[in-house]
Amino acid sequence: MKIELAKTEKIHFVGIGGIGMSGLALIMKRKGFNVQGSDISINKNIERLKQNKINVHIGQKKQNIKNSTIIVISSAIKKNNPEFIEAKKKNLPIYKRGEMLAHLVSLNKNIVVVGSHGKTTTTSLVTSIFQKSKIDPTIINGGVINSIKNSAKLGKSDWSILEADESDGSFVSISPTYSIITNIDREHMDFYKSMNDLKNYFINFINKVPSIGKSFICLDDKINKEIIKKLKNKNYYTYGFHRNSNFKILNVKRNIDFTEYDLSINLPNKKKILIKNIKIPLLGNHNILNSVAALAVAMTVGIPVTKIKLGLKSFKGVQRRFNKVFTYKGIDFYDDYAHHPTEIKEVLSGVKEVYKGFKKVCIFQPHRISRLSDLRKDFSLAFKNADEVILCPIYTAGEKIKLSFNYQNFAKEIIKNSNVKVFMVENQFQIAKFIKQTFYGKKIVIGMGAGSISSWMKELSKLI
Repeated sequence: MKIELAKTEKIHFVGIGGIGMSGLALIMKRKGFNVQGSDISINKNIERLKQNKINVHIGQKKQNIKNSTIIVISSAIKKNNPEFIEAKKKNLPIYKRGEMLAHLVSLNKNIVVVGSHGKTTTTSLVTSIFQKSKIDPTIINGGVINSIKNSAKLGKSDWSILEADESDGSFVSISPTYSIITNIDREHMDFYKSMNDLKNYFINFINKVPSIGKSFICLDDKINKEIIKKLKNKNYYTYGFHRNSNFKILNVKRNIDFTEYDLSINLPNKKKILIKNIKIPLLGNHNILNSVAALAVAMTVGIPVTKIKLGLKSFKGVQRRFNKVFTYKGIDFYDDYAHHPTEIKEVLSGVKEVYKGFKKVCIFQPHRISRLSDLRKDFSLAFKNADEVILCPIYTAGEKIKLSFNYQNFAKEIIKNSNVKVFMVENQFQIAKFIKQTFYGKKIVIGMGAGSISSWMKELSKLI
């Protein structure tokens, strides 16, 4: 269903406090649309919206959409939401975030980043390169980019750089000019129902890239390799450590403050190129891959290598992606968004490579009962590169379903399968007490999860 958005419409965002929803609302407001929204509680995203004079209702009720003409819903909104029910009753047009995003950027040249992990960092790295090239793109990201202190920005050029959320399948509504596919993992199975269903969504998305554009697919990912075989055409380049990658990573050097590598570029009908000494202020193979994806698309659209290297080297990071929060007794505390077993493993692998001789402590808060139930064994195996895990209660994200197993038994599985010590806590106050009583020596502490753990990590500095 196509819509023509008139600026006289009143567009109401249900769940406007989400990072992706708030970014989209902000861009639409700056483009002149009449935007408002609602959410269940206040957060930093809502505070940013209010600073930009966007009306936000705290608490969701049918009266909030009284004069609205278009409804946009986040993937977190359930069918029993009172605003959703009222919109259906009034027969208002209802769009998922991805569908509205597609309409908004349809007239721009765009770079769309999709995948299960690494999207936000990759989108931010592409943004950093464009900024150093004096191209002013419109940006809609899934995290706060430190260089612009926001998750979204309306640019003056005809370029858009977008992170597309795959959680509800609406990313296939977007018609990409260039696309990056970081990886595909077992995630959001409440929507996709099967891995074949998930793979087909990505295949459909990649097939939408026009002949004048290109897809960039990570060849190190097992499922990416499977879907490449099913693509209608060869309108893509590959990247990774894999020997057959078009953009192949070589000679990696690791440091606590940065990672350096060389890149061999071998494209059809073109002379082979070697780019040496590419430097990024990030740790881990996953971030090397993210940076190569950004480099590959930037080179393809014609940005000079000198500008690309400068954009990567001067990258200022993304909030909640291995950010240092504070230091206590000489021990550094970090905050990270890792909430899936693959993300946890990648972060710990990167830390292990450079923090030699340090004890690695994870403060882990599982996010969503459904995710923990679906990936129980994978989570129990994810902490092999840690020494200790402080296990917090599950952040339910509003889910009412029951956990299908005993939580204490899950802690025992982590001990057995990851060979680590596990300490169970109820809240941030117990974490603070445990830290004060037991922490000393060479340690690094990483808070992990997508729920309230980030605010807990910030509170810890005051509590201890």
